[in-house]
Order: sequence, then structure tokens, then C-alpha cells
Amino acid sequence: MERLLGGGYPAFLASYAEAPSVGLRVNTLKITPEAFRQIAPFDLTPTPWCEAGFTLHKGAVEPGKHPYHAAGLYYLQDPSAMAAAELLDPRPGERVLDLASAPGGKATHIAAKMQGQGLLVTNEIHPKRAWELAGNLERWGATNVAITHETPERLVDRLEGFFDRVLVDAPCSGEGMMRKGEAARVEWAPELVRGCALRQTAILEQAARLVRPGGLLVYSTCTFNPEENEGTVARFLDAYPEFELIEPSRRPGFSPGRPNWLDARVGAGLAPAQGAGHPQGDAPTSSRANLTRTVRLWPHLAPGEGHFVAVLRRHDAEAVTATPRSWRPDRLPRSVEAAYLAFCAEHLATIPANERPALIGSYLYALPAALPDLTGLRFLHPGWWLGTIMKDRFEPSHALALALPPESARRSVSLAPDDPALAAYLRGEGFRSAGEAGWVLVCVDGYPLGWGKRVAGILKSHYPRGLRWV
Repeated sequence: MERLLGGGYPAFLASYAEAPSVGLRVNTLKITPEAFRQIAPFDLTPTPWCEAGFTLHKGAVEPGKHPYHAAGLYYLQDPSAMAAAELLDPRPGERVLDLASAPGGKATHIAAKMQGQGLLVTNEIHPKRAWELAGNLERWGATNVAITHETPERLVDRLEGFFDRVLVDAPCSGEGMMRKGEAARVEWAPELVRGCALRQTAILEQAARLVRPGGLLVYSTCTFNPEENEGTVARFLDAYPEFELIEPSRRPGFSPGRPNWLDARVGAGLAPAQGAGHPQGDAPTSSRANLTRTVRLWPHLAPGEGHFVAVLRRHDAEAVTATPRSWRPDRLPRSVEAAYLAFCAEHLATIPANERPALIGSYLYALPAALPDLTGLRFLHPGWWLGTIMKDRFEPSHALALALPPESARRSVSLAPDDPALAAYLRGEGFRSAGEAGWVLVCVDGYPLGWGKRVAGILKSHYPRGLRWV
């Protein structure tokens, strides 16, 4: 880095004596950034490239242990990582894929920008990480999302050319994580860089086939290494001339890509990676000219730990595009429909998402309108999980509570963040609550946290066991 950065290296090195940045992104599905700042118990500085993003300054309150976090009012995310979804720029009504989505920082960002309209498919190949992703999207209150855990190749077989926008937040050597944890520091090696570059190239090849003509492909990493950044993009562009790098709007803190650094790799002990389409693996000179259009974020020049983003547009009108069959779920069994409608009539003011209900096992879902048939693909949730059918009874899900407007519940209790009853609820304990018996939407300052059930003046907590505070 000293050799590459030259005169900028002392400032870069000095940044590692500082504490890691902590970012917070407001959930605009639930609250505006302005309204959140009015109630936030934190000292916040706006992030220049993300209207909903802030840098969080160290204070007495731990942001991950505040009831507002449990209510999904914000996501803790490195400020520089917010740039990827901002440059993807998803629009309501589009079909969007987040190909390597866990733990969900960029997926929740995309969901907020889509405002519940269109289809967001979030994919994570590792099942354990896919469940972490599901938990974060549930807390976020996103309802137009399907969660798959498939290989890119199997997604291409079914959904080639289907998406308006595809995000590849690629596995990388994690040099931007070195200030945050020891693992990134001790695991780094030239062999890791070369292996990541190979893997990134393979993933991008599949991701390219999932983008419709005219659509966008955004590639991002949290590393500084040119082999995994400009080098991977250059190899991709040479192999796929139907894609072009586009110049994103330059926002404060955005630095240009550094194609000249590719010539310095061998001197650093980083031999060029073997890339598909390039037997020698070198980044082709024909693709280097426009690499300054990529975006670098540096820890000594902007808030955050560092990131790299490239925005590519597909312009071949003759590309193969899939027209997968829309998922047409079977009609609900009469007993299931009756149980759900009975719950809504007794406990809710409206019937949420009744257009495309689907029963999968014992889980009742509302499927997004644009969802293709996922039969044969591995998925966790194909849409908004409404609840579970238990014999002829419907039990509401935590995902239903977190996505409902508070006025949708016939019975609700709103507690202050420092109310002992709220702490008891989050620990899974009951508390005294006068009122009508039945399901109750428990809120913090009016924002839903989950379900409780009032019986004989005691509100019993139905906060999920795996989320309970200790």
C-alpha cells in the first residue's frame, strides 16, 4: 500500500490508529431520516453519499442493544458499504437480485429503496448465513422479498436475463476489514488474493447472464487490492464486451479507480490471477481505459472502512432472456383460509396481502406479484411470511408484526424505550396490561416490536426465543 499510495500512504496508515467507523442506516420503510434524528439517542453525522446513512459516534448507548434496533428502525452498516446499493439505484416496481446477500446490509438497503414495490430476490449459498439474512429482512419489515440459497449457475438456468438490476457484493480478501478485526489481518495472504480474484471472475460470469438487456450489474468488494478490483472488472469487460462501465455521479468521498496499479502487481508479489477467457489471466489493456469510472472509498478520505464499486450496463439487445412462469399457488384449503380470515377479523383492522396467498408446508405466505415459480430451487422464504397454520388455527409470525403499520392491529401497546415492561417483553417475560384479551401488537414509541397475547390482565411475550435479550 505504501508503494501504491505514495504520498497518500502516511494518512492511510494513520487512519489505522483510529477506532473503526460505525455506520447506521435508517429504515425508510418505517421512518424518515429526519424523524429518526428527532428521537435517536445517538450523536449522528450524515453520510455524504447516502441520504438515510449516518456515522455513529461513540456514546453511552450501544446501538445494537436499543429497542429501536429490535423494531427495525435502523441497520448497523459501515458507511462506505452503503455506496453499493446507492449506485445500484433500485427503483420501485423493478426486479432486483442481490446475489451474495448475507448478512443483509445491502439487501435491506435495496428493500428500503424499492418501498415494497416490485420483486427483490436475495440469495445466499450458505444455509446458516441465509438464515441470518432472513432474520435481518424480517426485522426490516420487507414484504416483497424472496430468499433463496442457490448457486449462481442454478439461478441462471431458471432466470437468465430476468433482472433489471443485479448486485454482486463479492467475497474478497477483506483488506477493508483489517481495522475492525484480527481475523482479516491474520488471514490475508497473496494466495488469498489470487483465489478471491478467480472466484470473483466466476461469479461475475454467471451474474452477467442474469441481467436483462439495458439492465445494470454492480460489482463491489471491501478490499483495496487492485487484482480483485480493477483487475477483476477489466477481465470481465474483455470477456463480455456487451457490458460497459458507466460513470456514476461523483459524490463527496468517492475517489476514481486506479487502473495504473495493475501494472504494479508483480512487484508486490501478486502475480496476475488466472481468469476465465484469459489463459494468462492478465487484465487486458483494451479494458483499462475506462477503469477510472469505478469508485474507491478510502478510510483516510471518507467515513467508513473502505469499498470498491463498479457499475456496468448491458447493452446487447439480442441477449437471451428467460420468461419464467409466474408462481401460481394452489388455492388455499378452505380450513386454512377460514383460519387466517378469522384471525384478521378478530385481531386486525384489515386483511394484509390477500392477493397471492400460498401455503408451503404449514407456513402461510403472501407472494410478491412478480415472483417466478421457484419450484425446484432451494429457498427459505418465497415472500412475506404471514404466519403458521397449527391444525385449524392461525398463529401470526414475527415477520407479520414487524411489517404491519401499528394502526393495523385492533389491540396494541406502545411502551417507552426505558420502560421496565418493555425490557421484560424483550426477555420473553410477561407484564401486567389492562384491556381486552387476545393478540396484541407490542410497540416501542409506536413502532412494532412483535406480538404478545393478553390473558387475564397479563400480556404474555411472544417475542421469538432466538431474539430474546438476556
